[in-house]
Amino acid sequence: MIRQYPLTPAAGKRLIAKALVAHPWVTETLRSGRLVIVAGTTNGYVAEEILAQIGQAVGFVRRHFFRGLTLPPALIAAMGKQPPDSDRFPGDIVIDKGVWQRAKTVFEVVGDLGPADLILKGANALDVDSGQAATFIAFPDGGPTGAILPAVLGRHARMLVPVGLEKRVPGGLLDLDKRLAIPYAEGLRLCPLPGTVFTEIDALALATGARATLVGGGGVAGAEGALWLAMEGSDDQLTRVEALMRKVLVEPPFNLESAP
Repeated sequence: MIRQYPLTPAAGKRLIAKALVAHPWVTETLRSGRLVIVAGTTNGYVAEEILAQIGQAVGFVRRHFFRGLTLPPALIAAMGKQPPDSDRFPGDIVIDKGVWQRAKTVFEVVGDLGPADLILKGANALDVDSGQAATFIAFPDGGPTGAILPAVLGRHARMLVPVGLEKRVPGGLLDLDKRLAIPYAEGLRLCPLPGTVFTEIDALALATGARATLVGGGGVAGAEGALWLAMEGSDDQLTRVEALMRKVLVEPPFNLESAP
């Protein structure tokens, strides 16, 4: 059987977050290692779900959990300033053997991360065919990504990259990286990430066993950027898909004023 669902970007973030709670790398690290959730909008949903799972969600505010945002020009002009509460960044989420170490950042712990530890880092570009992702770099020293790479590449810490299909781009990420890195290029740089990508398709496979295929996209009135996913599986698998979709499809758009 095949069923189809439209999925807004916010619903996709919630779907990824709900499925990641049961990812074997996450559950293993919560028991015996350090789990570092690097700030970002998708990871804000992930942090909510994981902290709720371990009973430590009190005090976490998703609205503040970012280092940079892409906003509509009209909203930027209307605000005339940085996003509300941008000075209230709470730090990244560092969970050591199941205990949230509050007010820490990735920079404080990354030097000690190794094979028993897991980093969750969002992305800005996704090559669906190759299963690779990349993130924007705004800081001269590479920012959080520059700090993370030695832990992953040199000390074998594991990395998962929760990223929505809305961020898919054509072509190879290395070519895009080279294009943005030329000396006279203005704006952000792009850095491919050495982690395992986890999209809505992976989330549905892990949570339900069904196979998702991206078949279309688009929408209006709040569904801009929506995906159309065709779900294929057994009756039992599609029943699980329906139950999960009922939970995530009602997710409201991310709102700077009203997000928890």
